[in-house]
Amino acid sequence: MFSLVAAHTWLDLETVAQLASGASEVAESLSDNTVSGVVTLSTCNRLELYAEAGDNDVDQAAQDVLEVIASNAGLPDNTVANAFRLYRNDAAVRHLFEVSSGLKSAVIGEREIAGQVRRALSVARESGHATGTLTKLFETASRTAKDIGAQTALGSTGRSIVSVALELATELRAGTSIVGAQRFWQDANILLVGTGAYAGTTLNQLQARGAKNVAVHSSSGRAQQFVDDRGGWAMALGGADVEGAFAEADVLIGVSGGERTLSAAQLAKLRENASHRLTVLDLALTHDFDPAIGDLPAVDLITLESVKMAAPNEQQASIAQAQQLVDAAVDDYLTDKRERSATDAIVTLRGHTMSVLEEEMQRVRDRHGCTAAAEEVQLAMRRMVRQILHEPTVRARQAAAEGNLEEYEAALQTIFGLEVTPNAQHDNKSSYSPAHPEQLDSTNRRSA
Repeated sequence: MFSLVAAHTWLDLETVAQLASGASEVAESLSDNTVSGVVTLSTCNRLELYAEAGDNDVDQAAQDVLEVIASNAGLPDNTVANAFRLYRNDAAVRHLFEVSSGLKSAVIGEREIAGQVRRALSVARESGHATGTLTKLFETASRTAKDIGAQTALGSTGRSIVSVALELATELRAGTSIVGAQRFWQDANILLVGTGAYAGTTLNQLQARGAKNVAVHSSSGRAQQFVDDRGGWAMALGGADVEGAFAEADVLIGVSGGERTLSAAQLAKLRENASHRLTVLDLALTHDFDPAIGDLPAVDLITLESVKMAAPNEQQASIAQAQQLVDAAVDDYLTDKRERSATDAIVTLRGHTMSVLEEEMQRVRDRHGCTAAAEEVQLAMRRMVRQILHEPTVRARQAAAEGNLEEYEAALQTIFGLEVTPNAQHDNKSSYSPAHPEQLDSTNRRSA
């Protein structure tokens, strides 16, 4: 199992958006021989693909995935290869647990990512691309994120990309006065563009701030259903009403991430008779609004990059507590995984041994019939086989606990010509891409 990660910590968000556009059809473009399963996690500031390699090794499977992304996104192969970091096996597990818990987010501890992880698995399952291993991995990561949200102050802050963006807008328009902020959101005309899960989070946060005048628009025509599903307190817009809403808006929020981008010239034309101030929040991974909008008179622009720069630093104690919970959850997951791997090897060895025993007993029955003596021979041989298998069984579990199960399985192959079934094999080695030595340093610090 491996993951390919492109994230805001080393890439600009424009590049992340371009890569995401090329990753949507990866699973459909590759055969089961390349990857037996893929779960794609695409958010406003990261793109991550978790996959099980098929018949090829991890390096070749990862290379094939990158080539598909490059082809679909229309980007050079080397550009895509340099944008991603490769995490293998245990390292991929740890990374997903940290991501789902908000420890890798632009806003540390944000809770939106946990829902995005759950939805990524749901989409993969619906499309038939989630294997049993990937399903267990994502479900366990989601449970860990839930535990961190419940047990640490990191989860109680309630901060998210949306909340930080709205805080920036509040400071721009109302300063630091609590009364002024409440009055601003109560009186502001707000236009929300988009109807996805991200839009739902935004609408909830606007309601929590006391917003009264919120209109929702979607080019797909889903605005009315979106509003109805959330209690109908906002107003759905379509047709010519949208132009008027753009002209009257005090706050314009884009969370659709669609293919259409409102240009500065278009917004200027819509507001040609308006003189009041407009604050634009562009929170989509692919811009809903042209960045040049920020140069228009009386227009403030808040983007994901703005949020990333303004994101508050959480208390180190909360982060340390959350990291301890992640470490414990990862250890439990990997221990369980190794124990299951040991069981596969043990079952293979026992199956082989009992098969040999049954063949020999059939010869006895063929020669002497199903006599009491034959039954006694069979019982004696079964006791002997159990005694013989006791030590190999103990050794298998020890090898799994120490991460040396591959050597045990190799011994089965060498001595008995046995192979553990492909669906049961697990590579327990953990490594990061050598192209990023700083990751190796962090791995060594954790193990020190």
